[in-house]
Amino acid sequence: MLVHLTVRDFAIVEQLALSIEAGMTVMTGETGAGKSILVDALSLALGERASSGIVRAGCARAEVSAVFDISRQPTVQQWLLEQELDNGGGDGSDADDAECILQRSVTADSRTRARINGRPVPVQTLRELGDRLVDIHGQHAHQSLLKGNSQRDIIDAYAGNDAVRRKIARLYTEWKAKNEEINHRTGSVEDHDARLEWLRFQVEELHNLNLSSDEPNSLDEEHRRLGHATEITGACHAILDKIENEPENAALPRVEASVRLLGGLCTYDERLNEVQTLFDTATIHLKEGAEALRQYVGNLEVDEERLRWIESRLAAIHDMARKHRIPPTELIAFLEQLEQEITQLEQNATLVATLHDERVELERQYRELALGLRDERIRASAEFSNEVTANLQQLGMPGGRIEVGISPLDDAHLTQTGLDEVTFNVSMNPGQPTKPLAQVASGGELSRIALAIQVLVSEGGVIPTLIFDEVDSGIGGRVAEIVGKHLRQLGQARQVLCITHLPQVASQANHHVKVQKYVENDSTKTHLIPLAQAKRVQEIARMLGGMEITDKTLAHAREMLGDTQ
Repeated sequence: MLVHLTVRDFAIVEQLALSIEAGMTVMTGETGAGKSILVDALSLALGERASSGIVRAGCARAEVSAVFDISRQPTVQQWLLEQELDNGGGDGSDADDAECILQRSVTADSRTRARINGRPVPVQTLRELGDRLVDIHGQHAHQSLLKGNSQRDIIDAYAGNDAVRRKIARLYTEWKAKNEEINHRTGSVEDHDARLEWLRFQVEELHNLNLSSDEPNSLDEEHRRLGHATEITGACHAILDKIENEPENAALPRVEASVRLLGGLCTYDERLNEVQTLFDTATIHLKEGAEALRQYVGNLEVDEERLRWIESRLAAIHDMARKHRIPPTELIAFLEQLEQEITQLEQNATLVATLHDERVELERQYRELALGLRDERIRASAEFSNEVTANLQQLGMPGGRIEVGISPLDDAHLTQTGLDEVTFNVSMNPGQPTKPLAQVASGGELSRIALAIQVLVSEGGVIPTLIFDEVDSGIGGRVAEIVGKHLRQLGQARQVLCITHLPQVASQANHHVKVQKYVENDSTKTHLIPLAQAKRVQEIARMLGGMEITDKTLAHAREMLGDTQ
């Protein structure tokens, strides 16, 4: 509930602070004192549209701060936690989580800033939270009664449908998740099947190529050898000639001659033995190398047919590699990758079939509950319409009646709240057909309709603070007293703030605040005065009318207040 409101430089308000208790609080004062300005200021803190015209003349900015006790609103605490706007330790257990602060400022050049628990937020986020905290009934933007989803919530609160609504919401969330997973895994059936067909074609091509693991490298090597066989043979013979066959210049005879010379020298100096050993080793290596080279040349064949086959095979391998834009050596790994994807898609198809079956079962359960909910809404709507109509006639609207329309949504359109659209249709005059609430009711009428409804559903309502502005427009006497009693009754379950000019309504309140306007230094200002019992008598007497407050008027005021104690 709202526990404190601070306003600075807003319209004619220079600065004021208001602490608000549970139960029913009335705000009274002379016409033009600024009672509705406080509602406008609170609306600003709740995220309503702002304009530079609200900034007090000569000031740089208007500021509004509203403090709420949310200790009994776990859904609001959870919302704040999800938005990372909670005021405690992040787990909902901190004592500070019981308090939530909404702040809004508007500069003279229309720039606006919004904060929740000290953190900057978009105005839309502020409005979203405001819709969970306060419902304003009157000629203001926060009129949830005009919203179709609110009308559905009201019927469900009246019928006690909370448990089935939670089950339907859970089934809808699970159904939606299954739907999204199926779409994510398949995209569309056509895309899935086309991808699988393409993969299978690619795999078949690669299998037909019948490539072995190191084949590209080994074929490249053999192709180089066969392609240069003549050049290799000629070079090998030239080498053998230089080693063995060239007259006078062959390497091997010259080395052997050097070894013989060294053998004679070693008899003179033993240190040359190591040198001779090295030359002996070189002679052996030359002979072995020459023999190996002769064998290599003898085995080397120029196989033109084999060369043509290798060239054809390499062309096929390189064509496949170019097609897939990868090196030839990666073709086998690519084949394994494609086969793995085929396996995944085939397994995915099985999983999607399972998900589809699960989705069908969730939808079956959902529709079973939603159709049952529809029956309960239809049953409750007739009783609800009769009770609200009776309340309207008590509240000074003798020709007023309400009918609740339950319309099925498109059969394929599942929602978190069921398969129905709920519409409140009203008629303000006897004999006139009912029309949607937003098309018929004026601000004052809407306030009384809201009051007639809220009294019925107050125990099940989820918005803790209700504000009624102009609820007593156009009424008086006995009807005004009934309105006051309804508001007091509503205040037993919810926090109620009511702006009124009727003593019959004001006398029913648990708390009373007087709004007073005064002029100081050529500037109009507003301040608030919480009224104790004696002052309440004076204010009720003033509201009873007359230029002069007489003993009789005071006695009447005491009597009215005494009846509510």
